[in-house]
Amino acid sequence: MEKLDEYMLKVSNLTIDLPNQTILDNVSFRLKRGTTLAIIGPNGAGKTMLFRALLNLIPYKGKIEWAPDVKIGYVPQYLSASDIPISVKEFMAFKDSSQSDSALGSVGLDSMEVLQKRLGALSGGQLRRVLIAWAVIDKPNVLLFDEPTTGVDLDSEEAIYKMLKDLKEKYKITMLLISHDLHIIRDYSDYMMALDKCVTFFGESKRIMEPELQRMIYGEPVCVVQES
Repeated sequence: MEKLDEYMLKVSNLTIDLPNQTILDNVSFRLKRGTTLAIIGPNGAGKTMLFRALLNLIPYKGKIEWAPDVKIGYVPQYLSASDIPISVKEFMAFKDSSQSDSALGSVGLDSMEVLQKRLGALSGGQLRRVLIAWAVIDKPNVLLFDEPTTGVDLDSEEAIYKMLKDLKEKYKITMLLISHDLHIIRDYSDYMMALDKCVTFFGESKRIMEPELQRMIYGEPVCVVQES
């Protein structure tokens, strides 16, 4: 049996240019299997464009190497569900309707309760969970999340991240997530990479609580309530 590389992803000298603007400049990093990498940085730093390049949706320079066995699931930041006049059942059927019940169950939803609902009738938390279920229905080994709790309340946000942690541990999934929430970065990722067109920091996520590092990444002090 072929031995799998310990790295699921290797990125070398990634550059993304638009007319008269460089979005990302010479970005290089590696991501180990089974770990979670938080992508952080100010607005306009190139975080979402990095994801688009990783998904091969936009042209880029440099090298992106996924492991040969990679199977990617993706949850976008925004989806205007009111513009999609279909039910959850119809949405899940785009991938595999036979796995809808188990996929929805894995994200804490009762399929009997939500399958017949239209996407636009779901709460913010329910919609995010349906999107995650859709992403995991075909059992990927890599998940990309672009701010996966956009539009949900704080209680739902915490529940969703706990659910993602459980999915990661159960299925040995490698995750990349974009987030601005310091405690989410600290508690639910192993490593963090700060972007501001280039990589300004790569290291263990627990370091996000260091005030000097926060100032370097965000350009201003970030007030944090210390745990007792």
